[in-house]
Amino acid sequence: MKKFDLNIEKVLEDWEAYHAIREVIANALDEQAITNTKDIEISQDQNGWWHIRDFGRGLKYEHLTQNENEEKLLDPHLIGKFGVGLKDALATFDRKGVKVNIKSRHGDISFGKSQKHEFEDIITLHAYISEAVDVNLEGTEFILEECSKGDIDKAKNLFLKFSGERIIDTTQYGQILEKMGQVSKIYINGVLAAEEEDFLFSFNITSITKAIKKALNRERTNVGRAAYSDRIKAILLASKEKEVAKKLVEDLKEYETGKMHDEVKWTDVSVQAVKQLNESEKVIFFTPNELTNAPEIVDKAKDDGYKIVAVPDNVKEKISGQTDISGNPIMDVAQFQKDYNDSFKFKFVEIKDLDSKERFIFAKTSEILDFIGGKPNIVKEIKISETMRP
Repeated sequence: MKKFDLNIEKVLEDWEAYHAIREVIANALDEQAITNTKDIEISQDQNGWWHIRDFGRGLKYEHLTQNENEEKLLDPHLIGKFGVGLKDALATFDRKGVKVNIKSRHGDISFGKSQKHEFEDIITLHAYISEAVDVNLEGTEFILEECSKGDIDKAKNLFLKFSGERIIDTTQYGQILEKMGQVSKIYINGVLAAEEEDFLFSFNITSITKAIKKALNRERTNVGRAAYSDRIKAILLASKEKEVAKKLVEDLKEYETGKMHDEVKWTDVSVQAVKQLNESEKVIFFTPNELTNAPEIVDKAKDDGYKIVAVPDNVKEKISGQTDISGNPIMDVAQFQKDYNDSFKFKFVEIKDLDSKERFIFAKTSEILDFIGGKPNIVKEIKISETMRP
C-alpha cells in the first residue's frame, strides 16, 4: 500500500456533505460525457452505504493532484473545470465524518489522517493506494459510509439531470426549461448555479461566456445575474419554439398589472414577444399614454376586432414601423391609422338611380358649396357612395 499526501491547504468551511457529493456526481457525469458510456448509477447497498459509479476509464491516484484538468478546460460543455473539486470534496467528507473508498481497475483508494513526510508533528489527510481488488472493473465507484439519504437527495437536486424539469427548447446558447414551483433555476452545464424568484422559465446555459467563467469560483455558489443575464437573453432570442413565444406573449399582456416576469422586462425579449404575438393574433399595441389620450382610436380598434395590448414606451419605440416574424407590419397606433385611412372603399351610385328626395338634396350641392366659397379647385367631381368602409 502506498501513502499519498493530499496537501490540502485551504478547506472550504461553508461546504456541507451534499456539496462534496455534488463534486463526485459532477466528475462522474463528466466522465460519462467524455467517454460516451452509459448513465451513472447512484444506489444504496444493504449496509446503508451509498455508491456513485460511472463506467468510464477509471480514476487514478494521479487525479488527486491539485492541477487544472486540461481535458476539461478544452471542453466547454463539461461541468468540472478546476481539477480541484475532488480534493475539496474529500476534505469536506473528512470534516463531516463521511468515510470514502474509491475503486477502479487502477487501484483502490481509502483516506485517513497521517503524519506529513519529514514533518511528523503535522497531521494531514492522506490517500492510501492499494492494488485493485477488481482489475476488470468498469469506470470508477465511490463508496460513501455514514452518508445520509438527505444529503444524497440535496446533491442530486443540484443537477438538471435529476431535477425532472422539462426541456422546452434547445438553442446554441443553452436550454429553456419549464419552471417547476415558485422559483426558477439557473443551471450552467447542468449544475445549479443560481435561483430566480421573478423569472418565467428556468434555464440551462451550455455556452459559457468570460463573465460566467469568472463568476464560477471553486464553491460554485453566489453566481450573480450580471454574469449570466446576457446568455439568457441570447437563449430567448435564439428560440423559435412556439411554446416559448406563447408564454412570453401571455406574460407581456401583464404589463399593465405589473405582474410581468423579468425576462419580458428586457426590451429585446419584449420586442421578440411582440413580433410573435402580432403574427399569431389580431392585436394592436398601445402605450399607457396612448390608451389615455386616444380613446377614439381604442374604440375604433375594438370595433374592428383588435385585442388591445399595452407595452412600455421603450418597446413601442423599437416596434414602430417594424414587421413581425412573417413580414407583416406590427400593428401600433400609427399603423392602425394608416390602415384605417387606406381601408375606405366606395360603391358609387349614379344620379339616375336616386329617388326623388335624394335627387332634390343632391341638386342643392352648389348652394351648399357656396357656404365655403364655392367648390375647391382640387375637387374635380362630387359623387355619392353607398359605403365608406368595408
